[in-house]
Amino acid sequence: MGSGGEEGTTRCEVVSSGGQWVTVSPNGEAGGTDGARYDHRRTDVGGDPVFVGSYPLRLDEKGRLALPVRYRELVADGMVIKKGQERCIYGLTMARVAEQSAALKAMAPSDTNAARMHARMSFGSMVEVEADKTGRITIPASLREYAGLDRDVVVVGVDTRFEIWDAAGWDAYVAEQEAVFAAMESEGMPTLS
Repeated sequence: MGSGGEEGTTRCEVVSSGGQWVTVSPNGEAGGTDGARYDHRRTDVGGDPVFVGSYPLRLDEKGRLALPVRYRELVADGMVIKKGQERCIYGLTMARVAEQSAALKAMAPSDTNAARMHARMSFGSMVEVEADKTGRITIPASLREYAGLDRDVVVVGVDTRFEIWDAAGWDAYVAEQEAVFAAMESEGMPTLS
């Protein structure tokens, strides 16, 4: 029987076989993947990688940072680092950069002082980086100076990006914001509970 209980109709289902999605015919034979792939990454509704967790790490003397193991696969297709708000560094996948570019173009009006400044500071500070075979990225001196990074840092997952903070700066930010966060109402805001 096919879908809807009709005789002679064919139905295909997509099932998980561990690491890759495959199309399964009604007789149980695996077919092509048609480009669909499941690779155990946590993604949001739009398919962007989701970065979670906090990782205290250290920069080496050359300004290199070993990315958390869980993040390495998420940025394997390319990434940028750039100036972020509150004097941290944002890490974004190339796909996320393309989405931000499209969103910025869709915003109106795009030719205001604020829009030009945002685009210049955001895209102008971006540096494409590639992790070496041990998972390290090199953070340019200009970005290290902007974020006040010396040796001890914290890498924080923030949904579709991660942030690199000076450890003391992160501790101060958490101390300042934790009580506010704990007391804040969630009305009108999506929650993860």
